[in-house]
Amino acid sequence: MTDSAVELEDRIAGLRADVRRAASAGDRATARQLRAELRRVENLWETAVLGETPVVRTEEAEVEDTSGTCGGDGAPVVAVRDHVHRALTLLSAPASPKVVMAVHEGFFSGQLVAARLTSLRRDEERSFRAAPFARPFYICAALTTDLIAPARGLLAVSTWSLPRRMIGPLSPRVDLLTAVIRLSEHMIDQGATGPAAQRVLWRLAVSVPGVAGSPDSLDPAAVSEAARRELAVHVDDDTGHREQAAQRVTRQLDDAAGQLFGVRLRAAGRRGNEL
Repeated sequence: MTDSAVELEDRIAGLRADVRRAASAGDRATARQLRAELRRVENLWETAVLGETPVVRTEEAEVEDTSGTCGGDGAPVVAVRDHVHRALTLLSAPASPKVVMAVHEGFFSGQLVAARLTSLRRDEERSFRAAPFARPFYICAALTTDLIAPARGLLAVSTWSLPRRMIGPLSPRVDLLTAVIRLSEHMIDQGATGPAAQRVLWRLAVSVPGVAGSPDSLDPAAVSEAARRELAVHVDDDTGHREQAAQRVTRQLDDAAGQLFGVRLRAAGRRGNEL
């Protein structure tokens, strides 16, 4: 038996205990989510030990959370959160579910259902609070610099630095330019210049000064250069604002869940007044 299989067995034992605790506490939503994760790890164990790609289990497919699969007919188990993580990693900046969907469709393979994204951040927070840091990453919230509240409709990755997940007055523009640069460079490096990728880049870059033309005639190198010129105008002010806000978050919030998923507006205001 390989070391990875032994590690997976330990993970399975831990997840089974977590499921029992959540069920005993009456937290059915968390229990269902943990059970879905348990099924996923069990499938990985079967692959590691038997060398076979397991068929997606019906019980897992029926779980109404974001640990469900995006494949079928015996396809490998791929969680929605993994698809979202891949798109956000390429963008390198907080993004809305709509942008995540567009990037996934334009640059990656696999099915990602838009409806599954509506509760993703909430499900990730439940999972984190049930078993903090049990996963290598979480799809979490971008936080507003003024209220330390979840920025409306923006997804981020827990492994990003806190300043990178903060959203100030200039941040939406800076993040857009950052995403445009990243997509352009990816297209240049990987040769991913298909029609779908071209359309995604064009939709994001159409507001950048110096970018003109239709999606079919877009030059990724020229788009990247134009985005870098504008980014240089805003990035210093935005970075300073984000870093100051991140320091304030660190002082006001000592719990990891709050720093990843934000706090309720009432609680944030009360903590600010106390300071």
